Amino acid sequence: MEKDAALNVMGGRLEPCSTNPMTGFFRDGHCNTCAEDQGSHTVCVVMTAEFLAWSKYVGNDLSTPRPEFRFPGLKPGDRWCLCASRFLQAHDEGCAPQVHLSATHRRATEIVPLPVLMESAVGPV
Repeated sequence: MEKDAALNVMGGRLEPCSTNPMTGFFRDGHCNTCAEDQGSHTVCVVMTAEFLAWSKYVGNDLSTPRPEFRFPGLKPGDRWCLCASRFLQAHDEGCAPQVHLSATHRRATEIVPLPVLMESAVGPV
């Protein structure tokens, strides 16, 4: 699998999202992507209790540990590479988590318009 160029939505170098917990389609701490990443795990978000509860409610339990997948379970404050379509769905339903634009891959904008990502931006742009 060949990674796409590591550029963020602002056109700069893609910054790390999280190594604790380790995130990303490639589990490299970055929201890198490639053609095989059908979920587009490209949006670096900060988990909130509200978002985690909503995500579990819609069938994507991100808070329960799954050791068999080396997944520790997420808690509020954790940063994570979220699927772009899931972020857009959460935004449309009023419970989107905050976004680190410098760590969000530019391919996220193929699914989520940049102004929508910017509405939820936290930290340096």
